[in-house]
Amino acid sequence: MRNIPAYFVTGTDTEIGKTLIASTLLHALGRTGLKAAGMKPVAAGCEERNGGWFNEDVDSLARAATLTLPRELTTPYLMRQPAAPHIVAALEGVTIDPDHLLSCYRRIAEQADAVVVEGVGGFRVPLTDTFDTADLAQRLGLPVVMTVGLRLGCISHALLTAEAIAARGLTLAGWAANVVDPQMSHMQANLEALRQRLPAPLLGCVPRLPQASPEAALPHLDFSLLPGWPAAGHAVSP
Repeated sequence: MRNIPAYFVTGTDTEIGKTLIASTLLHALGRTGLKAAGMKPVAAGCEERNGGWFNEDVDSLARAATLTLPRELTTPYLMRQPAAPHIVAALEGVTIDPDHLLSCYRRIAEQADAVVVEGVGGFRVPLTDTFDTADLAQRLGLPVVMTVGLRLGCISHALLTAEAIAARGLTLAGWAANVVDPQMSHMQANLEALRQRLPAPLLGCVPRLPQASPEAALPHLDFSLLPGWPAAGHAVSP
């Protein structure tokens, strides 16, 4: 498999802007001239439109990608109910196969110049009775980008997530802050506490945006701080 820029995006919790950071990362990779593909291996929670089932996170990644691939490859497991994947899978009669997830990633990486894989919820969300998103990240072996949702409690959540990432032998390549609670007390002091304690660079802080989009978030982030970040016009070796 080619040596290409690839990152695993995780978060300190659910609903903290992980998809916005992952989509912006994809958008930034595309701006360097690469064929960038997004992958959301498991997604739970869909709405029906035009006779099909759609997931907002999956759609966001697809819009940000510069390489279009079949949904069956980029999201092998798309389930309807918005709940923990292992619970929904049991209810919907779906068996999540870790080997199939890895096979889909390899097929994406063979076609893309860069890949962004977005996890589910926090770092340790169960996918089966014996396999969770931390296991998936470990088997992929990609550098991790952590999204920290700025709200009360974020310091402990971020430090515990960073410890869990390190415990799996993975590299925390960088972290991005996203303002979840604009009224959060002592926001800058919290950011500084995290900057001092997390063993990775702060990629930036995304404020509460009137309309969240990769284009609006990108000016607040510096992904060039990530290891392996490509220069503009970067060519990927076969």
